[in-house]
Amino acid sequence: MALVTLNFESEYLMNNHNVGVILPDRPHRMSSREFYGSGKKYKVLWLLHGTFGDYSDWIRKSMIELYASERDLIVVMPSAMNSNYANWPSFGTGFNMYDYLTEELMPLIYGWFPASDKREDNYIAGLSMGGRGTCVYAFNHPEKFAGAAILSANPSDFNKMKTSGSPMWERMKKSAINFEGGEEEFLNSYQNTVKVLREKVASGVKLPKIFIGAGEEDQMIMKDFPATKELFKELGIDAEYYTVPGLRHEWRYWDMAIEKALDYFGIEKIAE
Repeated sequence: MALVTLNFESEYLMNNHNVGVILPDRPHRMSSREFYGSGKKYKVLWLLHGTFGDYSDWIRKSMIELYASERDLIVVMPSAMNSNYANWPSFGTGFNMYDYLTEELMPLIYGWFPASDKREDNYIAGLSMGGRGTCVYAFNHPEKFAGAAILSANPSDFNKMKTSGSPMWERMKKSAINFEGGEEEFLNSYQNTVKVLREKVASGVKLPKIFIGAGEEDQMIMKDFPATKELFKELGIDAEYYTVPGLRHEWRYWDMAIEKALDYFGIEKIAE
């Protein structure tokens, strides 16, 4: 595969921003002129990192390059800092991560790279914070994605907010409420993904195929996993559940899960 590290000044993030892009490589049976001049558009996986990470996490810690190579798949990995894939307009000069993906990065990738902009060719996935981000993007913009892989995360129901015991999460929640203009605005925002999902199902919108799971020893996620399964059952969502015994909140799970998700989405391996 070809690996591109893109750095550009973002309109929505108000800073220079790193993005990793994995691109299909030229088969040995084809000449450079044939391959690069073919005009072919490829399927795209938008792949989100977790808290404390950046665009390089998936490249360094998983086999995503191999999985993409086997499938002629473009993989786009943005850097989100610890934004929770939300807009933070009062942070510095503004860091609007939620708007950035759909309003800036997606047009950039479709315009600069041989990437298909068709819904049926686009998928989104992420781990932990990136799993929550996957819920945010897939449920608010189901028209953009054919599949969504939610790894080590659950959809957020902020109508049942409770103290988590994590000082970091409590600070983030307080800040998010303030940025949205208050608790009522926060509960009605794009971040309350259970509410958003219920509204989309009620409106009859076609949802992406959903793949969701975690390591079975990941108590932070698994304690709410039965409620997620019950929610999907109630809404008539036929999701694929993938849990692995003995694994926690860790890359061994995420590496296995992303390959399983690509298979579930029907992104087939190419013939040599």
